[in-house]
Amino acid sequence: MGKKAILTFVKTVLPLLLGVYLIWIFFSNMSPESKTLFYKAIREANYFWIIISLILGVAAYFARAWRWKYVLEPMGYETKFSNRYHAVMIGYLINMTIPRAGEASRSAMLYRSDGVPFAKSFGTIIAERAVDFVMLCAIAFLTAFLAYDDFLEIKKQIIESFGGAASDKGGFPWKMVIYSVVLALGAIFAYLVLFKPQFRTKLINFIKEVIAGVFSIFKSKSPLGYIVYTLFIWGAYVAMFALPFQSLEQTSGIHIQGIMLGFIAGALGITFTNGGIGTYPLLVGLVVAFYIGDDYPDDAQAIGNALGMLIWVSQTLLMILLGLISLFLLPKNYQTEDE
Repeated sequence: MGKKAILTFVKTVLPLLLGVYLIWIFFSNMSPESKTLFYKAIREANYFWIIISLILGVAAYFARAWRWKYVLEPMGYETKFSNRYHAVMIGYLINMTIPRAGEASRSAMLYRSDGVPFAKSFGTIIAERAVDFVMLCAIAFLTAFLAYDDFLEIKKQIIESFGGAASDKGGFPWKMVIYSVVLALGAIFAYLVLFKPQFRTKLINFIKEVIAGVFSIFKSKSPLGYIVYTLFIWGAYVAMFALPFQSLEQTSGIHIQGIMLGFIAGALGITFTNGGIGTYPLLVGLVVAFYIGDDYPDDAQAIGNALGMLIWVSQTLLMILLGLISLFLLPKNYQTEDE
């Protein structure tokens, strides 16, 4: 097996297999009675709230595409809003199949439509991801501060649900495997940098162009506009997650701290598998079940799983649909970077 095949397996197949495994856990942990209640909750949910949440999601995608212009213009690139939007949605679509490949695909699509050099637009996306990471951390720390005791208890339940103690009892050494893969990839990269001058030169030039993209944020003509759009995007993301709680009677009374903890759990789930398959509904379900357990002791798990699945499926289908539409509509105006 070649290096490319190994990398593809590690980046794509392993997370997908983990997601499938967690989907199996998701359903196998429910009793027949819980499964019946699970499907009943999905059938009887008030989909008005789901639809409103998806509309907010589309607004957030539009805002992300509009915000992108603030860091492209200082580098001298005028791009069409529609092309930026299509590139964003195609990036989301690719991320669902190959984790972390969406950023590169997004840059490639904008070059294809507007001729913006790959490395420069990629630098702006790296900067964007840094800003998003700061926003997510801020939300996580605020949530943990407001609901610290609940946060610790839910964290304990999540670790137990994922078999966190398995390694101490002779379980499969996942941590060792991950560390070994990271070390192997690091060794390959070091070899290319040290002993392949052509690779090293290309890497240095690429880094220079990426840095130019990163610093474009500080050169923006309207940094306030960038900040306002960032706040809107994340406000829409939170609302997009919160509104479906109103679709089920059992979850409509969960307070904001619980919703925010669910939001953080879902965001964490997306980082583990392709598009959050398996992890997202499972983690959100655990949080929801924690908060409704006292009122619905026999039904909490099923209701939590139903809400987690509703949110994940609706958002995933939306991104797939919009991504496919964008893939079809995005124009191809440029062939090579020299043109």
